[in-house]
Amino acid sequence: MIRVLIVDDHSLVRRGLALLLGSADDIDLVGEATDGARAIELAGSLRPDVVLMDLSMPGVDGIAATRAIRTRHPEVRVVALTAFAERATVLAALDAGAIGYVLKDGEETDLLAATRAAARGESPLSPRAAQALLAARVARPGPTLSAREREVVEQLVAGRTNREIGLALDISEKTVKTHLTRIYQRFELRSRSHAVAWAAELGIVAPGTQGSSGE
Repeated sequence: MIRVLIVDDHSLVRRGLALLLGSADDIDLVGEATDGARAIELAGSLRPDVVLMDLSMPGVDGIAATRAIRTRHPEVRVVALTAFAERATVLAALDAGAIGYVLKDGEETDLLAATRAAARGESPLSPRAAQALLAARVARPGPTLSAREREVVEQLVAGRTNREIGLALDISEKTVKTHLTRIYQRFELRSRSHAVAWAAELGIVAPGTQGSSGE
């Protein structure tokens, strides 16, 4: 069972999410929080697998709560669940440690799929969020990938860890990390989730496809 914590300051949203998650046989709603401070507390006591995190809340907002949860409990996967798809907001959520970014106006099946993907360590990203994140980069193409770098990125978006990438490509884990570090620096990528979204724009993976969050 996937243990899920809902964080949203609107009771109607929480109620709707609870009904949706309750309809899934493989998901267990373990708690609800109305603000970021409570979310941090419950993440420590309940140890959910996935946190569905609203970003705009009074007091401790979703960005700060995500950063605190990921710092204290790195095994907990946080998915930003919000109505906003602005580039700055997407970047802030991913920088704080969110594994994915899903919009509230999406399909119910998409949210369930995103929850399951996050539990597997993949990075669910709304196509609109990916588009907003990378619009500037598409307009200003950067340097291309080498054949080996492209292989590494393909493995990354397939959901593999650095160790698994190394085994698949017959290179050391250290070499994998070196390739990824160079790619991140050259293309100004901020996280693995960011890299998955960027790869979507390159056509390495279709927008909305998930990749791994493991380091």
